Amino acid sequence: MSRLPALGPRGEGWVVVQLVLLGAVFVAGLAGPVVNGPLRGLLGVAGAILIGGGGYLAFRGLLDLDAALTPLPHPRDGASLVDTGAYGLVRHPIYGGLVIAATGYALVAASALALAGALVLLVFFRLKSGREEAWLRERYPGYAAYAARTKRLLPGIY
Repeated sequence: MSRLPALGPRGEGWVVVQLVLLGAVFVAGLAGPVVNGPLRGLLGVAGAILIGGGGYLAFRGLLDLDAALTPLPHPRDGASLVDTGAYGLVRHPIYGGLVIAATGYALVAASALALAGALVLLVFFRLKSGREEAWLRERYPGYAAYAARTKRLLPGIY
C-alpha cells in the first residue's frame, strides 16, 4: 500500500496537477533566454534531439499500451500488464518521455526557469508513478518482478 494520496478514486487529481505542471514549464520557456550566441545554438540542437527522443518514447508508450491505455494512473479494469516495447525499457515511458521532452524544450528556449520546471516534473512523475505502482502491484502478481528488472522513468538511467 502506498502512503501517497490517491487524489481521487482513480487518481484524477494526479492528472490535473500534471497538466498544470506541463503548462507551467511551457510558460516558463517563454520568459526569455538566459543564454545567447553560439552556446544557444548548441543548446537548441541538443534540446531538439531530446524533444524528438522524449516525444518518441512517450508516443511509443501510448501505442504499446493499446487497450490498457487510460489517462488516469489507476489501471483500467480488465487490462493486462504491458511489459514489452517501450515498457521493456522503462516502466513509465510516457512520463519519462515527457520529462525528456520538457528538458529539451528548456534547452531550446535556453530557459533556466523551464529547466527547473523539468526537474519539478521529474520529481512529480516519481511521486505519481509511486502511487500508480501501488495500484499495479495490487492488480498484477508479476508486477514486482517486472519492476525489479526495469528502470522506472529514464531508459538506462533511472
